[in-house]
Amino acid sequence: MTGHSRAALVALAALTLAACSPRPTAEKAEPAPAPATSAPAPTVPASAPAAPSPTVGGDGSPIQLSGLGAADMDANSLEGELGCSFSAGNAPPLLIAKGDVGSRDPAFGLVKVGDYVERVAAPGGFDGMLKGATFSGAGKTVTIAVTGPASGGGESPPRPATLTYDRADGARRVIDGEWTCGP
Repeated sequence: MTGHSRAALVALAALTLAACSPRPTAEKAEPAPAPATSAPAPTVPASAPAAPSPTVGGDGSPIQLSGLGAADMDANSLEGELGCSFSAGNAPPLLIAKGDVGSRDPAFGLVKVGDYVERVAAPGGFDGMLKGATFSGAGKTVTIAVTGPASGGGESPPRPATLTYDRADGARRVIDGEWTCGP
């Protein structure tokens, strides 16, 4: 066996042992010493990392938000002069809310988790929703955070925003989209 082959085998064995050894959690890992030879390191195929789940924390079950359709809104009417909605892409809205202008009464909204439509409320009526709002309901908090200026013109241009759904068990899901308020 040549010196280069032996060095490559030693490096491969060291990598294999390092990959199988548990990593200490409380101590900072020391950098590995540089190899003593200038031989190229062997190519070891890397495993693809698992795709991150859109739901973080909680009991591990996903937060699956669905778009609200006309039947959902007909079955769960909302009162109020004006409304706001959050949409991601060209899909139906994930949250719809209505409130009265200049009112201290809460604005009421709908969010659909899986196949179940849930009611939520935010303080301050319609005016309280214009720059984003925090809605709450049974076992959940839904926060709309406006992240930029309105795009486009007209009476009710959409604004970039995030919807953060926090479940009572600590699970969280964040979705990028647009917040649109008006008639």
